Amino acid sequence: MTAERDPRAWWLDNDPFDKKEYTESNNDKKSQNTTYSSEQNPFQDILNDYFGGSERYTIPIHKGSIWHFSKIEIQHLTQATMAFTLALAFYGTRGIFGAISSPDYFIYWGLLYFISLTPAFLLHEIAHKIVARQYGCWAEFRANPSGLRFGVILAAVLGIVFMAPGAVMVSGRTTKTQFGRIALAGPVTNISLWSFGIFTAIIFGGFNPHLDKIISAWLWGNSILAAFNMLPFGPLDGKKIKTWSETTFYVWLSISLATIWITINYASQIL
Repeated sequence: MTAERDPRAWWLDNDPFDKKEYTESNNDKKSQNTTYSSEQNPFQDILNDYFGGSERYTIPIHKGSIWHFSKIEIQHLTQATMAFTLALAFYGTRGIFGAISSPDYFIYWGLLYFISLTPAFLLHEIAHKIVARQYGCWAEFRANPSGLRFGVILAAVLGIVFMAPGAVMVSGRTTKTQFGRIALAGPVTNISLWSFGIFTAIIFGGFNPHLDKIISAWLWGNSILAAFNMLPFGPLDGKKIKTWSETTFYVWLSISLATIWITINYASQIL
């Protein structure tokens, strides 16, 4: 299969949870009404189990571009971003008691981490989505409500950030190579963002203490997120990449670990 977009992709472009019926317009023949049930989506049962839903929905047709974001996807991305930022703000004040005693610091760290770490999370997930849609798949981000709640509570009580905010759900026919490339897109994006951060640190490091904190958090966030997702376990990207190509896996695992090493040994000297 080539990298050219599958012309059937628009069957699944829109959000499969919003509507229960839709009409297909046949490009080669005259229009006809066709109802698609969720039985045709092999990931529907997984989605229902993962997010606690039990009702089955049909998949509405939408002729969208690879940059299309449905209303529910935007809502889920917003929820995950807000919860992630809240947890990071608690991390900055070492928990809820620090936030209560110093609300100005709570706001300060929330804004700082929103600027420095939100792109690492958002662009990682969007990269998965864009590559998947290029291969003709339905792909949308879905937040994990229980993971968000756990992450915020953990940060509030212990001042530690560990969160499973959600993931991009992909449905469609892909080869092993294509599936591996979809997984690789996330860590590669974080490494690219880290590279931009190093370039920024070299040029602007030391000029402003607030900017230094933003750059430092940017470097740490992207390097850790890239390395963590390259681990070949469970649902992480590394397992999918290793299944596709061990050479590719070890190359990018080494690069991601190198970003952490450079951040520890050199970034601290620049900032």
